[in-house]
Amino acid sequence: MDLATSEAVVRVTVFAASLALFAVVEAVSPRRRRTVARRRRWTGNLGLVVVDTILVRAVPFLSAVAMAGLAETQGWGLLRTLGPLPIAVSIGASVVLLDLAVYAQHRLFHTLPVLWWVHRVHHTDPELDATTGVRFHPVEIMLSATFKVAVVGVLGAPIVGVIVFEIVLNAGSLWSHANLRLPASADRLLRMVLVTPDMHRVHHSVDPVELNRNFGFTLSWWDRLFGTYRAQPAMGHEAMSLGVAGFHAPDVLSLGLLLIQPLRRESDPLHGTICGTRR
Repeated sequence: MDLATSEAVVRVTVFAASLALFAVVEAVSPRRRRTVARRRRWTGNLGLVVVDTILVRAVPFLSAVAMAGLAETQGWGLLRTLGPLPIAVSIGASVVLLDLAVYAQHRLFHTLPVLWWVHRVHHTDPELDATTGVRFHPVEIMLSATFKVAVVGVLGAPIVGVIVFEIVLNAGSLWSHANLRLPASADRLLRMVLVTPDMHRVHHSVDPVELNRNFGFTLSWWDRLFGTYRAQPAMGHEAMSLGVAGFHAPDVLSLGLLLIQPLRRESDPLHGTICGTRR
């Protein structure tokens, strides 16, 4: 089994196991009461996963692992300018720096109108659960993959470091969007390092101020460091409204409508000042 096949098998296995685990936990101990049947939302959300996966796998230059291999062969990357590093240090640095890059990219998708229109597909989910963590428009996935490949080349991240990052990013996205209830003490402890579901849920608020907070995917440090951290939603987690004003079920549920959603414009004045958001 070659590296590309091995990486794909590992990522799919971890993804499937994580999704199954969170689906069970969400059913047993949900943070918020469901108002839309999961099967209605999951059809579109998981349909996007299928489309996204086919596109990324069909375009060789969108593979961050392949870029890591090329950078290693050519001796590219900032990490290599530091001299030979222990593999654990190299992997750890790659995961942290790539997570910082994803944080920066996420903020950019909230800043430029054309990027917000495709990223908005992720935010128009009327509820949050683990499948929201993979609800991304194919155009966003292609752009994100291209950006990730470029960052991997610049860093010279090792192949193992990139694979670990991809696995952590995918599982972490399912985790941070999960509709699960954590004890308050556990949430406070975990969010000292990791983005928790309660922390990230603030980012999916319909309120434009809260929408522009808590951009982190895996590590919670970046929001604290760059001043975008918000501990709790103003309305509380049970009462807060999720989604984007002007986009409601059933228009935001089917795969076909999600694919053409970037062509729609928002009518709500609060979401029309800066690319659909206002700071």
